Amino acid sequence: MRIRKLSLLALAALAACTAGVSLASSHREAPFITTQPKVDGADFYLFNSYEAGRGGFVTMIANYLPLQDPYGGPNYFSLDPNALYEIHIDNNGDAAEDITLQFRFKNTLNNGGAGITLDIGPDGARKKVAIPLRNAGGITGAAADPVSYREEYEMFIVRGDRRTGKREQITMAGGGTTFTKPIDYIGEKSLGNAAAYDAYAGKYVYGINVPGCATPGKVFVGQRQDPFPVSLGTIFDLVNAPAAVITSESNAAAFGAGQIASKNVTSLAVEMPTACLTAASGEKVIGGWTTASLRQARVLNGKPDSGLQASEKAGGAWTQVSRLGMPLVNEVVIGLKDKDKFNASRPKDDAANFADYVTHPTLPALVQVLFGAQAPTNFPRTDLMTAFLTGLPTVNRPGNITALGTGGPLAEMLRLNTGIAATPASAQNSLGVVAGDAAGFPNGRRLGDDVVDVSLRVAMGALCTLTGATDALKVGCKPADAPAGAVEFVDGARTKATDYKTAFPYVNTPLPGAKNF
Repeated sequence: MRIRKLSLLALAALAACTAGVSLASSHREAPFITTQPKVDGADFYLFNSYEAGRGGFVTMIANYLPLQDPYGGPNYFSLDPNALYEIHIDNNGDAAEDITLQFRFKNTLNNGGAGITLDIGPDGARKKVAIPLRNAGGITGAAADPVSYREEYEMFIVRGDRRTGKREQITMAGGGTTFTKPIDYIGEKSLGNAAAYDAYAGKYVYGINVPGCATPGKVFVGQRQDPFPVSLGTIFDLVNAPAAVITSESNAAAFGAGQIASKNVTSLAVEMPTACLTAASGEKVIGGWTTASLRQARVLNGKPDSGLQASEKAGGAWTQVSRLGMPLVNEVVIGLKDKDKFNASRPKDDAANFADYVTHPTLPALVQVLFGAQAPTNFPRTDLMTAFLTGLPTVNRPGNITALGTGGPLAEMLRLNTGIAATPASAQNSLGVVAGDAAGFPNGRRLGDDVVDVSLRVAMGALCTLTGATDALKVGCKPADAPAGAVEFVDGARTKATDYKTAFPYVNTPLPGAKNF
């Protein structure tokens, strides 16, 4: 049993190595995406649902448009109607999508395209004039709510290649094809306190009928509090903290949930029956990632008509500009010159395009420069390639892949073994598999998983320490290769599963733009 426990610990560590040493996921991670925040993928979560009574379901959450200031009016944070948002699932280990869920958004001015208007002026000279705000009164979710425009979306499922496969529309459980996104949490005067907003947003959790699936699923798209715990400023200021602080487990939550907890994000959350995502072959491991694409051409109109987004016309083929699977990869593993390239790439091409960043990672060397903690010396890092590109043996590696480069392509994505039962929220461990919780990261990713702390430790050689002098785990390194491999690195920001909702859509109610006095 001791050997098996060490194996699980080491395998979890393997996956985390790819995340490097950053304390942020993919928030503004590449040069081009900083100019297109509406299609910036921030985080991706994939886990067996742990809501009571929802065994046999998988939850996918793709967060977009990060770092939202709650007070960011008057427009707030609608998604882009000229974009295509997608969640992809590979269920046979070939590094190509077998199932794609697509989201297309549409923003429509109410009142015949005028928005909310007020009668201004005296009798005989009165005019109807559009207001500059999103709303002109309290919002409850009623059809007559005084809101200037509504945000709606449609959903589709594509089986096979995302562009050439069979595409079918997903419908509401009660009929209809147009879903509504709740308005962002403008503030308590407009939408009530947190409990009131929670009840309002709950009206937009829809049951969905997915073609080819016998059991309905669920969807919610809306603003949420950013769930990712991270000491963002500290890390980007060259890890601006004393070594004694970041090398002790006792400081794991020294800074609470971190700086991003004061921001909101937009979540695309979907729950589907496991049987609708796994392959007929019986393979239980699925891989997932999210992408956003824009039309290849855009023409700006110097004399736009009245309306929403009338300043541009978009056309041409869909062009992928954002990609996110495993956390932290593009932000802190991929070199600056290749970040836009990674965002435009597909998993099947990872080995050819980005292998050097895994076999010869730069981030452990950076930690050595900053703190004097010696980086691992085993090169090439075949241990990282195993986690980064194949999944972990006995945990979340597809059955067709029998070894590094054998049986299937090498590709980065978040992998989940749907055959490992979900751990209830109250029993989850934030360190996931490392701490014996086999349903946690890197076996998928849940909201309460502390991917940063696991990553910090493994980047500095925890796996080499665990494998022992005889390399019992066959990872190609030994304790002498990692002088800092036993250090308990932390970033000081940690949360747990019960800090979030324990039912779909799991992500917490967003922060209000203003509170009542």
